[in-house]
Amino acid sequence: MDNTATIRPYEDTDLPGAAAALTDVHATDGYPVEGVAHPEAWLRSDDVLASWVAEADGRIVGHVAVMRPRGEDAVTLWAGRSGDDEQHIAVLARLFVVSGARQRALGERLVRTATHYARHHNRRLVLDVMAKDTAAIRLYERLGWLRTGEAAHRYGNGQQIQAICYVAQP
Repeated sequence: MDNTATIRPYEDTDLPGAAAALTDVHATDGYPVEGVAHPEAWLRSDDVLASWVAEADGRIVGHVAVMRPRGEDAVTLWAGRSGDDEQHIAVLARLFVVSGARQRALGERLVRTATHYARHHNRRLVLDVMAKDTAAIRLYERLGWLRTGEAAHRYGNGQQIQAICYVAQP
């Protein structure tokens, strides 16, 4: 894989490639913990406000989405602290980069793209990241995201995993 990669808005034709990348990342990292059984449905959720892909060598190697709040603990924590209503909050989600495309700042570029979108649309981005995903935690903290608390990330049939909640700098 060469070192050039493009970050661009997601298109409907990207769905198969993004789904394949998602299942690849899950096999490598155990992330995400949900959505893998039906990756195409998970990626094209009606809650997605906007999403982008990283493309290299003609294939999708990364993805990120900005989503409407759906009762996430990260949203509740930030709204309680800031007084913002959900109209001014969005969730950074579905961020992944396949292992063969890492070490090229694609995760950072995807996060910055989503952050720019949120600022332009007057929304504060929040997220939760599983405590086990230390590389993602390092990325968010390096980019200046502020830790707002901890929560249990709930998924599947009553399952949960410890997560750390963050908010993007204004």
